[in-house]
Amino acid sequence: MLVALNDAQPGALAMPKRLYSGPIRSGAPRSSWTTSETSIALQAFLMTPSNDPSRRSFLKTVALLSSATGIGWNLPTVKASSDSLGSVLPKRQLGQTGESVTMLGMGGFHTGKLSENEAQQLIDAAIEGGVRFFDTAVQYQDGGSERIYGRFLVPQYRDQVFIMTKTLAKTAEEAEADLAGSLDRLGTDRLDLWQAHSIESPEDAEKRAKNGVFDVMRQAKESGKVRHIGFTGHRDPQGHLRAIELFPDAETVQMPVNAIDPAYESFIEQVMPVAKERQLGVLAMKTLSDKGFFGTNGWTNKPTGVSPLIPDRISVKDAIRFAWSLPISVLITGADSNEHLQEKIEFARSFTPMSEEERVAMTGKVRDLAGHAVEFYKVDV
Repeated sequence: MLVALNDAQPGALAMPKRLYSGPIRSGAPRSSWTTSETSIALQAFLMTPSNDPSRRSFLKTVALLSSATGIGWNLPTVKASSDSLGSVLPKRQLGQTGESVTMLGMGGFHTGKLSENEAQQLIDAAIEGGVRFFDTAVQYQDGGSERIYGRFLVPQYRDQVFIMTKTLAKTAEEAEADLAGSLDRLGTDRLDLWQAHSIESPEDAEKRAKNGVFDVMRQAKESGKVRHIGFTGHRDPQGHLRAIELFPDAETVQMPVNAIDPAYESFIEQVMPVAKERQLGVLAMKTLSDKGFFGTNGWTNKPTGVSPLIPDRISVKDAIRFAWSLPISVLITGADSNEHLQEKIEFARSFTPMSEEERVAMTGKVRDLAGHAVEFYKVDV
């Protein structure tokens, strides 16, 4: 059968219209393509002229995603186990910290928005489901998320869980105050991971370094108040690269990891290879683009103006599989209901890595929708 592929087709790769021969079902949506159909589409794309800019961009993504299967990229996943609390989800190495963390982590921002009763039930459900990594930050509900953990997580589960919090501090004094406040609100004498929160640009990284924030974090680790340190951000990959240069003691980096990222201001393309080289533990966030994949801006709750990636192009399960198939240590989910949490827990239990071909095909399905509308949290260029 001859099939035309062009940008007018839903999910079409950005490339000139071509005809190719192969067993692709007439009218079949790209999200339902079989492995052989995907292979045919990729072969057709690779036949485009070498000077075609869309081809060069696509091949760059192919090279990056393909490298994830190479030596040093795959993270060994420990099989599901159990502890004194019950079954535990599979774990992955956290960089070179010597720690292994559950491949799914619970995001504290969404938990902090719930009533105390709802939050307690969600925390207990996460523990029962095998989650042992818990994320929060000073800035979430002005410390409210940390207080929730201090009431319902730490007293019952402290010795079995890995707790990470974050600071937006721009000066050494602010960082010291945030650390003291976090320990108090969480009701613990130590943090498992403390991260500089939301590095926005190279200039932001430079300001925090100059003002002693990274020094305070290193000293906190040396004192035993913090076991590991790192940084986060979702705005500008260049900010992450500068932070890695200025913060050599960092052991982790948190960043957006999703199927559309390679096509717009990409953290996967620009930051992940450096994280691999430095053996940093990668914490994945925005794996569904903070509702952007569903056609909604998660910050304003208004439509993005772009057709939904889910379910029009890809499924939730495959979007999550895409992230876990890259060298990340933990995927932090922003579940605000038990239904959403249980969905991600089941995905973790049944996870099988995507093949190179599947990953490349998935980026191809969505790349024509890439931009600031879907990934509204990134720098607008």
